[in-house]
Amino acid sequence: MKVLVTGAGALLGQGIIKCLRMSDIPYYIIAVDPDPRSVGLYWADQAYLVPFANNPSYLDAVCYILEREKPNAVLIGTDTELMVYAQNRSELESRYKTRIIVSPPNVIQIADDKWLTYKFLLENGFPYPKSVLPDMICDLLRECDFPLIVKPRIGARSIGVHLVKNEEELNQALRCVENPIIQECVATANQEYTSGVVVDMEGVAKAVVTMRRDLRDGNTYRAYVEPNAPFNSLLAKIAEQLGGVGPLNFQFRVAQGIPKIFEINARFSGTSPLRAHAGFNSVDYLIKHYVLGEQIPVPQLRAIAIFKYWNEIVVEPEQLELFTNKLRLVNTVVA
Repeated sequence: MKVLVTGAGALLGQGIIKCLRMSDIPYYIIAVDPDPRSVGLYWADQAYLVPFANNPSYLDAVCYILEREKPNAVLIGTDTELMVYAQNRSELESRYKTRIIVSPPNVIQIADDKWLTYKFLLENGFPYPKSVLPDMICDLLRECDFPLIVKPRIGARSIGVHLVKNEEELNQALRCVENPIIQECVATANQEYTSGVVVDMEGVAKAVVTMRRDLRDGNTYRAYVEPNAPFNSLLAKIAEQLGGVGPLNFQFRVAQGIPKIFEINARFSGTSPLRAHAGFNSVDYLIKHYVLGEQIPVPQLRAIAIFKYWNEIVVEPEQLELFTNKLRLVNTVVA
């Protein structure tokens, strides 16, 4: 089974590769990334350098690799690549006889934009943190006390997120955050959760894995698995209403037993390998489902704590040169 993993240098791409290596299937992994220093390239069986996703030649480079390697499935390891594959999924699958596990463009658009996420939740009657754009800030202040959260509508890993405790801090944050959304601050940091939802080919949410988490620099670095979390059924309904394909990730805080979602990711999560350690390898199960037609199993989870840590890999100079030459090869072919 050949699997192409994009964004091999990102935490998400690395997490996908880790999950593949934890499977009982000996996957042949083809990793791609724009940077020859990306760790995931050195974990793979085959690796290529490609342009950044916003480069006009990116898709041509990917097509060259798909034609050359003929993977059974394509898994996407960065947010910036999702829309490229969503918009070209049907053509790429037909031409290269592969399965690209990605949600439709409208789902990615909702997930990428926190204001559209809020509107989706509001219009469908799901829980949400009260949210406004800058021209409606007076309405929010009438309903919520400080502290408030100011963040970019489009962003990730807590970059540009400000906790503001008064009007002076609010105005300062609004001046420095581009295209902001302002939200109520729900509960406390020890009530923050991440949930992975797996959706099958029929659009049915087959599994939900929920973990309470501790954050560092916007990423989960300690997680506490909660089997049979009381809000899992609600998260499954939200995933089905959204219309996602394959993996979805919800981030939320719980207030009075209600999960108020402040972020949706229409992709695998960087915490996917943590879920695999707990007993549910969503990456492996989704490939087996979408490529082989196998049923997605019911999660059999262990209530464990998982702590992430840094690790190292040693790369010889000739290996870096090898990837540089591969980039020249791909660029020459697509030119």
